[in-house]
Amino acid sequence: MIIDADFQKAIELINKSKRVLLATHTKPDGDGCGSMVAIREALAGLGKDVKILLLSELPGWYEFLFEQRPEIFSEKTKIESDLIIIVDTATYNQLPEFDKHLKESDKSILVIDHHATSEATRLGAKPRVGDCQLIDSSAGAAGLIVFDLLKYAGWPITKRVADALFVAISTDTGWFQFDNTDSRILKVCAELIDAGVSASRIYHDLYQNFSPQRFRLMVSMLNSLELELDGRFAMQHLTRADFEKAGAKYSDTENLIDECRRMSGIEAAALFVESADGRVKVSLRSRSAIDVCKIAGKFGGGGHKLASGTYLPGSIEDAKKLIIAEMQEQLK
Repeated sequence: MIIDADFQKAIELINKSKRVLLATHTKPDGDGCGSMVAIREALAGLGKDVKILLLSELPGWYEFLFEQRPEIFSEKTKIESDLIIIVDTATYNQLPEFDKHLKESDKSILVIDHHATSEATRLGAKPRVGDCQLIDSSAGAAGLIVFDLLKYAGWPITKRVADALFVAISTDTGWFQFDNTDSRILKVCAELIDAGVSASRIYHDLYQNFSPQRFRLMVSMLNSLELELDGRFAMQHLTRADFEKAGAKYSDTENLIDECRRMSGIEAAALFVESADGRVKVSLRSRSAIDVCKIAGKFGGGGHKLASGTYLPGSIEDAKKLIIAEMQEQLK
């Protein structure tokens, strides 16, 4: 849990700021997007000038959260803020290119995260004056920590804030199917529903509006299925050619890895995606004693014991060999 002194420090940083920049990891997910929108709404209510900056394209199914599409970071982006808030990650590895700005910046940085990542790679492992971290690895979502911050500060949970937090929490718990769905999660979501959230509407917006391109991409992924280690480990991959053929975007891969886990006997799964920059994005999932966070951490990534990711250099086949070896070691 986060101690009062850290909440107080975060509130002090926010109170003395005028312009705030919000960012999350590359390939923004529901937790990152929902947490940023909730913070933006809360701080705008305090009279702050708040800007959301994305590090990669926004998945279409999260567009309903935003009044207008956020700017995507580039070399031309002007950072004009006196406080930077990073949500849902505490590692430079998940902030490509933007990490350079953070390392050179003299602005205060507030980190809100729930991932169990290595101290050596955490933002703030070498803290500067004014930096603050709200990190709670027991929280099922970063949105849960944002909720705690708003409640601690006494800032109102409006309907727009509640909707955004519900998206953050529901997506990071797999719509309350994952093991991180505990009583704390359900109690907070009950309060958010009391604040005006329509769970059925949010479910529709999140999970019943996929594009034909995403479905075509999913077909390519399913056709690449490989079962390893006596059928206990499932691998799938997507190449750049698959995206071109489907007319899909890289953001269309979110949660596709979960499809193969419908098969019985699968203890872990991996999805290898050939990125535009030549690296291979590796998403890892587990539903057993296999700790995929340890595997991802070995290669500079991170996440949770049951859901993690990283980037690897080289080809998809080379990446598969590395991950198979790590999975085999853990299955021993």
